[in-house]
Amino acid sequence: MKYYLVGYMYSGKSTFGRKLAEEKALEFLDLDRAFEERYHYTVPRFFATFGEQAFRQLETQLLHTTAALDNVVIATGGGTPCHSGNMDFILAQGTAIYLRMSVDDLVARALRSRNPRPLMQGLSEADMRAKISAQLKEREEVYLRAPVILDGLNPTVAF
Repeated sequence: MKYYLVGYMYSGKSTFGRKLAEEKALEFLDLDRAFEERYHYTVPRFFATFGEQAFRQLETQLLHTTAALDNVVIATGGGTPCHSGNMDFILAQGTAIYLRMSVDDLVARALRSRNPRPLMQGLSEADMRAKISAQLKEREEVYLRAPVILDGLNPTVAF
């Protein structure tokens, strides 16, 4: 069994992923943490140093290594399924679960976050709202391909 959690940043993929893995007695893999361990850069530092395109290339390579895994819950990055045909890969490899949240709830979480994400750093609340709204509009078509869609504010492992 392999589950891939997809959704916008701040939707709780890592938090819910740990809970789901524990409940179903599976391993848990946070793709962003795996990236940082493999490449010895935090995601924000990598973004700042090499840019988003370089990050997406390595992120896709790392995602593809999950083909060899089984009995695992994988929390993807917010943009992971939206690049390089990654959602097709995810759907072929396991069950995708979309943690769906509103723009308002995502903005509220972003504002409370102690670790600002690279794409949100330095933005005012209004600019953050505009960016999240625009990106979510672009990405949701991909996220909605997941066969399981859960409320990101109150996801349940009963599916």
